[in-house]
Amino acid sequence: MNDVKVRRLRVSISAMGSNEMHWRNPWISAFWSFAYPGCGHLLQGRILRGLILIVWELVVNGFAKVNLSIMYSLQGNFELAKQVVNLRWLLLYVSLYVYAIWDSYRGTVDINKQYVLADREDAPLRSLRIKTLDMNFLDRRNPWYAATLSLLAPGLGHLYVRKVVVGVFFLAWTIVVMLYSHALPAVHETMIGHFDNAKSMVDMQWLMYLPSIYGFVIHNTFVTAVEHNKLFEKEQSKFLREHYQRPDFKMPL
Repeated sequence: MNDVKVRRLRVSISAMGSNEMHWRNPWISAFWSFAYPGCGHLLQGRILRGLILIVWELVVNGFAKVNLSIMYSLQGNFELAKQVVNLRWLLLYVSLYVYAIWDSYRGTVDINKQYVLADREDAPLRSLRIKTLDMNFLDRRNPWYAATLSLLAPGLGHLYVRKVVVGVFFLAWTIVVMLYSHALPAVHETMIGHFDNAKSMVDMQWLMYLPSIYGFVIHNTFVTAVEHNKLFEKEQSKFLREHYQRPDFKMPL
């Protein structure tokens, strides 16, 4: 199959992963951009833009101390929340936040339109790609297994559904957050009953990244596995229709 002759691809398969179009809820994309700017774009398959926004958010949030301010606000320490925040960086964070939410919602609406047209055109689907370093192909994936792997270590679920670039990024990102937040030593101290030591050693500015990371990777890998299964069925259906049915056979209404 020559991809150039296909007007709208439903899926692109390469040795480094796959990217597919399917219908998405724009409000879900906007929510994940609200939870962490850039995640809503990764949900759409706009990987480069999503990774840029995630790194941008990480830098701006770190200098503005937004996570610490949120933590103190949730505890009711509003004066302390105002003291820790850096207003010069906070104003940059507002523009990033608004853009990420708006663009993820708008982009999802546009992609949904392209998906409907591509699905109606019923373009051929490439089911296998073999390269020197790796291979990729459409097959069935267990959504619950993907979610479980993401729960064990963010990034593993993405590797399971063959999104290598995103998977490697989340593995590296999680390692950095775990190291700087001292989360694992705090878990160890908690398990042996040293709760005061656990609270004193943890860095909340870094630790508060983890809920967004875990929530997103579990949701994204589960949905991706479901949609990959649908694409696998569509590719099989199209192949059977074209090769195992007489052209003059009248389909029942």
